[in-house]
This record gives sequence, structure tokens and C-alpha cells, in this order.
Amino acid sequence: MVTELLRGLSVTLRHVFRRPVTYEYPEQRKPVPKRFRGRHVLRRYENGLERCIGCSLCSAACPADAIYVEPAENTDAERYSPGERYARVYEINMLRCIFCGFCEEACPVEAIVLTNHYEISSYDRDSMIYTKDMLIVPPPAPDRDTPQDTRGVDYLPEQAPVALTYS
Repeated sequence: MVTELLRGLSVTLRHVFRRPVTYEYPEQRKPVPKRFRGRHVLRRYENGLERCIGCSLCSAACPADAIYVEPAENTDAERYSPGERYARVYEINMLRCIFCGFCEEACPVEAIVLTNHYEISSYDRDSMIYTKDMLIVPPPAPDRDTPQDTRGVDYLPEQAPVALTYS
């Protein structure tokens, strides 16, 4: 009985002095792979117009039926995208989404992309239905003059805030 106790104690003492294999999350974040598929983002063109043309191909390609697109016609007075139509309503039910990336592949204008953000939890089911306002990136700032200054505007920063609040 004492030998089993000493054998177990020796195993414990051997592992005490090794480096830990865990990350102290959220202080240390494990790097995500290059092709990781996380939170969805609707992109804009450099001139501020939305890329989404309201074709609903992403909705048709989604195997989980998590995307709802309601297209509307662009007018000369109000132009949201360069095409004839735009997505008046764009919603993704993140509770149903399986993050397969089919929506990203189906989009003809590369309007929807999956970023490397994985912190999308919530206490409320209603807040997990992401609307167009929650998905679209803000328009570029007017003080940017060159394309080099707008680099990275289309995507969220790597350390985005955990809780996104929208009113």
C-alpha cells in the first residue's frame, strides 16, 4: 500500500515542475488558424457603398437556413450598393449557423466574410440574431485619402470587444 502511494506521489512530483500546457484565457489568447471561420461580417467598398447586392445566394447556400435576406431596389435618391438592388434586411441566426462558410463561397461580390472572432456568446437568445447593423462594418472615415489608409477597414480588428452593444 505504501509503495502505491509513493509511486503516485512520484508521478505528481514529476509533473509539478513541468511548464503548464494551458492558456490563461482571456489574458493569453491562443492564436487561431489562418482559415478559421468565426463571426460573420458584411463588407463595404472603399467608397462606403455596401457590397451586398441582395441576391440571396448566401441564404440559398446555407444548409442550416440561418440567413434571411430581404432585397429592395436602389433608387437614385438613396443608393446603398452599386447594383440595382441591396439587402434591406439581412439577418443571421447565430444559434443555427454551423460556420461552414458556404455563404462566403456563394457570394458573387464577396460581401460576407467569416472573420477569426470566436467570442459570440450571449445570455439572451434574441441577441444572437445578428441584424445588418450588427454585421456591416462602419463606413470609412472621410479623412482617409489613399487606399493604403483604408487597408483593414473591411475586417474587424483582431482584438474586438467581447460584448458588442447595439441600440
